Amino acid sequence: MSLNAVIAANRFGLGARPGELAQIARDPKAWLLSQVGQSQSTNIRSDGLLSSAQAFEALQSYQEARAAQRRTEASPSPAVNVDERVRLADLVGQTTGREIEARIQHAVTTQAPFAERWVQFWSNHFTMAVRNLQTTPFPGSFEREAIRPHVWGRFEDLLVKADTHVGMLIYLDQAQSIGPNSQAAQTQQGRRRAAGLNENLAREILELHTLGADGGYSQADVTEFARALTGWTVAGPRLRRLAQGSRVGTTIFVSELHEPGSRTILGKNFPAAGERQALDILAHLARQPSVAKRIAFKVAQHFVADDPPPALVARLETSFRQSSGDLSQLAKTLIQSPEAWVPETRKFKTPNDFLISTMRASGAKTTSTQALRATFEQLGQTPWRAPSPKGWADVASEWAAPDAILKRIDWANLAADVIGETFQPIAFAESALGPALTDKTRTSISRAQTARQGIVLALMSPEFQRR
Repeated sequence: MSLNAVIAANRFGLGARPGELAQIARDPKAWLLSQVGQSQSTNIRSDGLLSSAQAFEALQSYQEARAAQRRTEASPSPAVNVDERVRLADLVGQTTGREIEARIQHAVTTQAPFAERWVQFWSNHFTMAVRNLQTTPFPGSFEREAIRPHVWGRFEDLLVKADTHVGMLIYLDQAQSIGPNSQAAQTQQGRRRAAGLNENLAREILELHTLGADGGYSQADVTEFARALTGWTVAGPRLRRLAQGSRVGTTIFVSELHEPGSRTILGKNFPAAGERQALDILAHLARQPSVAKRIAFKVAQHFVADDPPPALVARLETSFRQSSGDLSQLAKTLIQSPEAWVPETRKFKTPNDFLISTMRASGAKTTSTQALRATFEQLGQTPWRAPSPKGWADVASEWAAPDAILKRIDWANLAADVIGETFQPIAFAESALGPALTDKTRTSISRAQTARQGIVLALMSPEFQRR
């Protein structure tokens, strides 16, 4: 068995399941290339999960029930249906847990782990996280609706789908943004809604999703882009008249909210075009050289090294530019690049990588949501809880602190009890690591006083902790 099989499974994928290394070893690159283009939206279990529109409707109903209860408490009136409020609260609260379970279940059992890592990379690039009640129900549907169906297409299309999704519009406060000189702002109703421009989405698109902080844009560009984005919002109760029959909880463009006029961004003029104005700007941003350079660096950093080889970054950048942002071609270029196959492991696993690869190595087929959520939280990387729109850090310095390592050891001891029911320590290490298992680690495992200790040594070995 070649070392390339281990690299394919761990560096590109999410870790090998029992017996998988032998399958990959026949042709590691072909195994990876076969996953490019595979749909990762239809494969994930979605029964019992809410669409973004359904989640929005549930959230609105819950908030209305809460408001009715507060009014009842302040001034006794017809009783509020407490059972219905509790049911709605459970529906909103359980949505995230079910989404996490479905996501983890898919990552642990998928036969296309490179495709799933590719999804998770782009989901982190376009971070949409839980930060309050308003955002709680949406990260899962955001990933399923905006990210998964578009990760093999053009970057421009993914950019539009992500940044106009209901979840993103709510997360970055775009749903509240109204052009100061728009039609709606001139009405009494508009003034009651505290009409005002919100720049959050415009700023994060420029800084995080496209150009980067050093991408050459100015504060004036942020403001102009924010003006262009006005009108893009979520169909809700307060917009029933303007939504013109659109389903509650879906993305809409309302011309009455849009700031009139042309916009100048990065020195280019964009004529007044209503709904098309922001879309034209997004298309222009997606084609900027700094975007190709930034995406190339992030892909190389995620898959290969915290400080990625310049030659790899340059090759990926060229691929992105020449293919007009074709993400399938970008993935193929990564797979075919020799710098991605060096034996040295230069990526330290994040908590997500560690937990998923451990479960894959154990052969797990089901997951316990409650237990796993507590573990992810303990290790500092609860799905869809990134601390800011920047997403989760992708460098070892953020995850390898002594306290974090001790927490991994604590969890490894718990996992070893379960793994030990199926594997002997050496057999487990060989199944997960193949020829990457060093003589030093093999000797340490063989000298363990108990089977449990042996499996912990395998899980905490440098070979398993790095990819």
